[in-house]
Amino acid sequence: MKSWWSIGAIVLLFSFGNSLPDPEKPVPIPASPQRTGDAVKGYQYLVSGDYVKGGLPLGLYKRALGKQQKDFLNRGGLNSGVTHDFTVVEVNGEQLVAPNCLQCHAQVFGDSLVMGMGNTYLDFSANQTMNTKNLAMAGKLLKLTAPAKYEASKNFLRVSMAVGPYLNTAVRGVNAADRLAAALVAHRDPVTFQWSDTLLMPLPDEVIPSDVPAWWLLKKKNAMFYNGFGRGDFGRFLMASNLLTVTDTAESAEVDRQISDVLAYLYTLKAPAYPFPIDKELAEKGALIYNDHCAKCHGNGDAYPNLLVPAAIINTDTALYSANYQNPQFVDWFNRSWFASGDHPAKLVPYQGYIAPPLDGVWCTAPYLHNGSVPTIEGVLNSAVRPAFWTRDFNKPEYDYQRLGWTYYTGDASSVGYYDTNKKGYGNYGHYFGDKLTDTDRKAVIEYLKTL
Repeated sequence: MKSWWSIGAIVLLFSFGNSLPDPEKPVPIPASPQRTGDAVKGYQYLVSGDYVKGGLPLGLYKRALGKQQKDFLNRGGLNSGVTHDFTVVEVNGEQLVAPNCLQCHAQVFGDSLVMGMGNTYLDFSANQTMNTKNLAMAGKLLKLTAPAKYEASKNFLRVSMAVGPYLNTAVRGVNAADRLAAALVAHRDPVTFQWSDTLLMPLPDEVIPSDVPAWWLLKKKNAMFYNGFGRGDFGRFLMASNLLTVTDTAESAEVDRQISDVLAYLYTLKAPAYPFPIDKELAEKGALIYNDHCAKCHGNGDAYPNLLVPAAIINTDTALYSANYQNPQFVDWFNRSWFASGDHPAKLVPYQGYIAPPLDGVWCTAPYLHNGSVPTIEGVLNSAVRPAFWTRDFNKPEYDYQRLGWTYYTGDASSVGYYDTNKKGYGNYGHYFGDKLTDTDRKAVIEYLKTL
């Protein structure tokens, strides 16, 4: 029987042909054809659709959280009393509140909800085991007092209680999406998506964190995710949240028929404009420095090279991309799954490094690096000022519009709840390219980045 490692190696060889890419040179990512759709329909499906067909009863949600204070989406109807990151869906005639994609892909910034901005307020550091206990208690209560509502919620409760204990991160503000995906596929048959209450493959011990990339960058990219391994049809990756409650691939096909509209909507998103005056002369100087030192990888304007940068060059924390090689069973699952079949398949192509992203709106997308380990762009351009232990105020968040990033507080190894860059997957090292610039040049580059 082949080991998971040998299967992963075979997948990798077929992806790159007979030879692997040079580990000392950036690798261009080829474009893949994408489906077209109706952006207006895509927005409506994104904020009100039932791509997650499960949740908790609407009445239970309202008793627990009450009515939201501000209706950012103006959805009306039953959704008018529900926060933007949940949607009311109907299952077996019962109204349930389901999580939607805006849980991770929208954030309140200042007084506005910014669609497509990665949500850095999420807290996966809370005791998920306790959350599982709460879900179990809610299930028992529903079963006794509202059997019909329990039957409608049962699938969501079962899956949530199974994957919840796997999602603990070391700190608030990072995302456990990769871990959630791994936990879900470890319980599902790749061809039928049928759920198994027992694991069908081993899960690694570590939870490797990531930041959430901005959706408005997607229209420039030829691959998805920080390591650029999401190739082929983007819609298949966008609909991955359906795995939370899907019962079979017929239901997935229904979502698939509408997901191209969502992609069309995402392609309309633009980065927010910097809201304060910009020193034009300094920004022009910064543009020249940026073109000489940064544009080769990150692009400029519409010219974006779509480069994968090898680990030997970027030198950032390796844990995220390494997980693809240490746990190739998940890559193999996807590449054998329903997602990789049909007229518009997707596939995963591992790589030892990370994609250099476009920098549209980079001024407002702190924290930085693929794991959110650096709170400001100032720190990205000068590794000497990156804090080893830091946190920010999540209750009254403050943004530093000059250094471009979150106002943060430093600590030490004894600081509870602080981002600890010494932990595996949380490292703030690498991307040292700005270190060779002078302080004056760095200030000029930061001023230019405000214009993007």
